[in-house]
Amino acid sequence: MAVRMEERFDGDDLDTSVWCPFYLSHWSSRAESAATYTVSDRELRLSIPPTQGLWCADRHDEPLRVSALQTGAFSGPAGSTAGQQPFVPGLTVREEQPPFWGYTPTYGRFEARLRGVVTERSMVAFWLSGIEDRPERSGEICVMEVFGSAPHDVGMGVHAFRDPLLSEDFATPWLDLELADFHLYGVDWRPGRLTFSVDGQVVRVVHQAPSYPMQLMLGVFDFPARGGSEGAVPELVVTHVSGEPLPAV
Repeated sequence: MAVRMEERFDGDDLDTSVWCPFYLSHWSSRAESAATYTVSDRELRLSIPPTQGLWCADRHDEPLRVSALQTGAFSGPAGSTAGQQPFVPGLTVREEQPPFWGYTPTYGRFEARLRGVVTERSMVAFWLSGIEDRPERSGEICVMEVFGSAPHDVGMGVHAFRDPLLSEDFATPWLDLELADFHLYGVDWRPGRLTFSVDGQVVRVVHQAPSYPMQLMLGVFDFPARGGSEGAVPELVVTHVSGEPLPAV
């Protein structure tokens, strides 16, 4: 079950006992996957400045830049195929990552208050991902993802990936909100059911759910090949992230 988490970013840096500031670094390296971020005035700011390099430049088909945090990490040894979120079949680990379980709950209510500054070629997201200590524990609960090209379409739902007990159930409902303003995005995760909400209002219910530990992930992504200004700085600003057990029903 979930244990309580209340992250208010009230220090001057990340709590690295909870957060890992590298995005799937086993497929590249920590040096090449490090997030650009600041923590000040009770806000986390993840950004992608023009000088930030590509992520997995020689392996990811579409050019991608990313600044992301995750509350868990795991891989097998270099050269193995054991690692979280492989993006092509047969991908091999380049830099082994020791197991890191900063916050990996099973079931509960999870919320993040955030806003995004995005362009036509960028996006922001908050999601839960299976820890993948076994390949089948790989399902994803997407709490929100929004692209600058469709700023009112809020993606939410389930991605099955390598979990044979899940099926794809993802939607992008149009919501009358401004991504540049703070909103509270949440999910109630119970056995067999996910209830997605924005600012306390239920938006979607999905009648399936992963049943294993998951890590929290926050990120801003940029896709340079999609055009747009090279000087723009996409950003994700977060004031708090919380997780708590759900009352019995």
